[in-house]
Amino acid sequence: METKRSSFTSSLGFILAAAGSAVGLGNIWRFPYLAAKNGGGLFIVVYVALALTFGFTLLVTELAIGRKTKQSCLTAYGKIDSRFNWLGTTSAIVPFLILPYYCIIGGWVLKYAFTYVTGNGVAAADDNFFFDFIMGSGSDSAVIGILLPIVADAVFLILTAMVVFRGVNKGIETMSKILMPVLLVMVIGISIYSLTIKNPETGKTGIDGLKIYLIPNLDGIGVKEFMNVVMDAMGQLFYSISVAMGIMVTYGSYVKDEDNLMKSVNQIEIFDTLIALLAGVMIIPAVVVFMGEDAMSKGPGLIFIALPKIFQAMGLPGMIIGAAFFIMVFFAALTSSVSVLEAVVAGMMDKFGLSRKKATIIETIIALVLGILICLGYNLFMFNIKLPNGAEAQLLDVVDYLANNIFMPIVAIGSCVLIGWVVKPLTVTDEVTKNGEKMFRKGLYNVMVTVVTPILLTFLLLQSLGFIK
Repeated sequence: METKRSSFTSSLGFILAAAGSAVGLGNIWRFPYLAAKNGGGLFIVVYVALALTFGFTLLVTELAIGRKTKQSCLTAYGKIDSRFNWLGTTSAIVPFLILPYYCIIGGWVLKYAFTYVTGNGVAAADDNFFFDFIMGSGSDSAVIGILLPIVADAVFLILTAMVVFRGVNKGIETMSKILMPVLLVMVIGISIYSLTIKNPETGKTGIDGLKIYLIPNLDGIGVKEFMNVVMDAMGQLFYSISVAMGIMVTYGSYVKDEDNLMKSVNQIEIFDTLIALLAGVMIIPAVVVFMGEDAMSKGPGLIFIALPKIFQAMGLPGMIIGAAFFIMVFFAALTSSVSVLEAVVAGMMDKFGLSRKKATIIETIIALVLGILICLGYNLFMFNIKLPNGAEAQLLDVVDYLANNIFMPIVAIGSCVLIGWVVKPLTVTDEVTKNGEKMFRKGLYNVMVTVVTPILLTFLLLQSLGFIK
């Protein structure tokens, strides 16, 4: 049993770990898709504005709660006010639900990375490659076909568990210091390459795609459409800064009291926003050049269906870029899944007094069992239902909907009520300035946490529940 709470050895380690949590699969496919859907540059402007206000508010709140209480999400809220123990439980449910299906998608990424690294990238461009794999229909043996995505899930989950098993310093911090600089270099490199490509048949270039991405398109944008852009950008911020998942509370609990928390928050904001913007530069120009603007509507299919076709169209350079891309996506997925597992493990340690090793093993087994059930949702347990927001859903989609569309907004609203109205914003602002630091957005924070953020979050929750179309 750990008697002394671990802490990040440096601010850099904390910043890279927090940024690694945020830079995940959602950022890489979801941000470009939403930008293309919502007027390109218009979405970017709205997103950046919300990142500096809405995102800033939630990020500061969760990190301050974590450092002040030195507890993970499961127990931290109750330490602030015992009446909010329910909020800790709710926040802990989010990473518990996310981990199994996130590792499944991480397994898909592993499959593609392996396919490209072994020189079989052309096969990945086949129309049926992705669905054959996840549905287990791509093998001569039905049993082997069903087992392959489960094995990929298990491998990714075990890699995640190995990092968390080693602890905050030797595991999470060390991994982040190695992978995040490599990830950043790869993202920048692929982004630059994406701008240099040209389709010899149409004459379109990467710069043409960049213009579509960056220049605001206001066609058909009225008040209702603009509010939809705001809601989409706000929903994306949950992914981009890993709030309302218990992660930032947990990571905040590992930050030393003498560290400049406000400086770290500012650097995390910059890093996360930069990666989100670069994700669009990586993907949108290539999609526009080789498949046209309509292909951006594929959402998560961008990574697993559209991009392999683009890499094939590029010829040999595309196979090399494809390998680099999926290795990069694997790194991004791993740093995020580690933070999700850590949030659950830390909660088990704080609440039940388990050792890190025992908590990691228990949660890994639970996540594997749930992951197997979700994998089977694409074959043996397949069904199709319509969610309250109108989306068609399989088992994985249902779990994702519960975590991201229901529990996360509830956690964020509860955090605002706790800090903004029950214990008051000074609880947070005093924590982040206790070493004499300046909080230049203090007035903004007070207004956001008490009024603006909970109102926006309520609209987001009502939209997820289907009450607002």
